[in-house]
Amino acid sequence: MQEFDVVIIGGGPGGLAAAYGLHGHGLNVAVVEKDLWGGTCPNRGCDPKKILMAAVEAQGRSEALQGHGLTSVPQIDWRASMAKKRAYTEKIPSGTLEGLKTAGIATFHGTASFNTDGTLTVGEDQLNAANWIIATGQEPRLLDIPGKDLLRTSNDFLDLDTLPADITLIGAGYVGVELAAIASAAGSRVHLVHHNRRPLRAFDGDLVHDLMDRLTAEGVDVKLDTDVTAVVAVDDQYQLTTASGETWTSDLVFATAGRTPAIDDLHLARIDVVTTPHGIAVNDRLQTTNHHVFALGDVVDRPQPKLTPVAGYEGRYLTATLTNGAADPISYPVIPSVVYGKTQLAQLGVTPAEAVAEPEKYHVNDLDLTHWYSYQRTADPAARIKVVVDQESGNIVGAAVLSSEAEQVINYLDFVIQNHMSTADINQTILAYPTLASDLTYFN
Repeated sequence: MQEFDVVIIGGGPGGLAAAYGLHGHGLNVAVVEKDLWGGTCPNRGCDPKKILMAAVEAQGRSEALQGHGLTSVPQIDWRASMAKKRAYTEKIPSGTLEGLKTAGIATFHGTASFNTDGTLTVGEDQLNAANWIIATGQEPRLLDIPGKDLLRTSNDFLDLDTLPADITLIGAGYVGVELAAIASAAGSRVHLVHHNRRPLRAFDGDLVHDLMDRLTAEGVDVKLDTDVTAVVAVDDQYQLTTASGETWTSDLVFATAGRTPAIDDLHLARIDVVTTPHGIAVNDRLQTTNHHVFALGDVVDRPQPKLTPVAGYEGRYLTATLTNGAADPISYPVIPSVVYGKTQLAQLGVTPAEAVAEPEKYHVNDLDLTHWYSYQRTADPAARIKVVVDQESGNIVGAAVLSSEAEQVINYLDFVIQNHMSTADINQTILAYPTLASDLTYFN
């Protein structure tokens, strides 16, 4: 039996933040990982996706400027894009493991399973700890339909040697919309299917509608209110059938209908840790129903967006909790969320829908930015922002943005909101002009 102060199950960004933080305070720490060291984000998620997205964004800028200074649209070389992606991702597992070993943090590779006496089995190793942190994240969810074994996932998409001529993505959440943007830009015929008429439910409905229109204009076959009921292999393709009887064939079919907490192997019931379909139940200190077991990141059932920076934030919080005995509940700052593509959708803070529900507290400035200088100069085809303003203070407290520059604008607004900057504060700041940042003075 090997004894530790803290054992962290999951070697992704959140688990690593806790591991290095706790080790830095002198605790004896171990990290367990059953798959790729570094976790989903740098290996099979946000980082490789954003590398592939770089060419997509450049192509989108070029398309918008046809007839405005540019005369041809660059084509995406899938193999070259994938080679660039792999040059980054191939170094992540070994680099992560080497970093932990160099720091003196114990590492174990294998499937972790709790025992009824509260210890942990990892392969041939038996571990015990004063406290545990579960940071196993999520994994792609497969639809429970005939032919589900034929479905690929985002993991497969992000490592395709060649891009098929025709693909179907079942599920229009973050993953589905972003992969649709990448595949369509790279020349594939894309069918993006969603089971109801409201994809990306966490985002503003009007801007989501505008985004679906942009994807359609880019050539994506957006099929809303469509339930896929079966997938069958037909020669070297796959035939999809819907509840309405519609059929079509694709070269590959991907399940992009959400993700599920990666906890099945852990046998958490053996140590009295309560779970829900959305993950591990925790209190406001990230503590589970077993007071010696904590959880962070995407595996947790909580309302905050399941994003890498949130997991890292929680890892730093648990470092403070387990070293200083911090009694304060975790308090989250405003958290920006972005859906990437040629046209980006971003949101943070109080949502427009929440503001409309409380008109005595907030008002919403719905601004068409298409003809503002910042977007006119790049010929952005769809630029819009909804800014939520607090009625009493006049401060910006939330925003939803749709444009090719949404990721930049939402980060500027993050600093404004987090620092409670008033209109006067913004106006007293001299920003480079003309830039996206200088537009802040006109939003409220």
